[in-house]
Amino acid sequence: MSLKDQVTEDMKNAMRAKDSIRLGTIRLLLSAVKQKEVDERVVVDDAMLVGIVDKLIKQRKDSVAAYLQAQRQDLADKESDEIKVLEAYLPQRLSGEEVHAAVAAIVATLGPKGPGDMGKVMGAVKAQLAGKADMALVSQAVKAALAG
Repeated sequence: MSLKDQVTEDMKNAMRAKDSIRLGTIRLLLSAVKQKEVDERVVVDDAMLVGIVDKLIKQRKDSVAAYLQAQRQDLADKESDEIKVLEAYLPQRLSGEEVHAAVAAIVATLGPKGPGDMGKVMGAVKAQLAGKADMALVSQAVKAALAG
């Protein structure tokens, strides 16, 4: 069963269980998937779906920070609940040490000259670690590897 099929099945289960938070979040995810399919005229596969989920989680985290700054705990809690639902569709994430090891291996392979080659390194790292690691952590690891 593809991840997209799993999301659709989870939406049906959320409807049956009358779980409004889960149902709303899954509908937002399916809407984002449909939007990508229409905009880019592609069929979303599992890798693309993980990318969409990552993007939605990042948006929710930004919203949580904004709501907490505005002292709106109720809205921050709603966004946090949505993050928990979305995280169920992500594959197991790499630990910090695993990310640093993968980045070090890629840097050793490419042989960059310094921080100016960050774009080249990030392109290779993104291709290998997309969906498997938090890209903010990956970016920090690449910066550290190029600086050192």
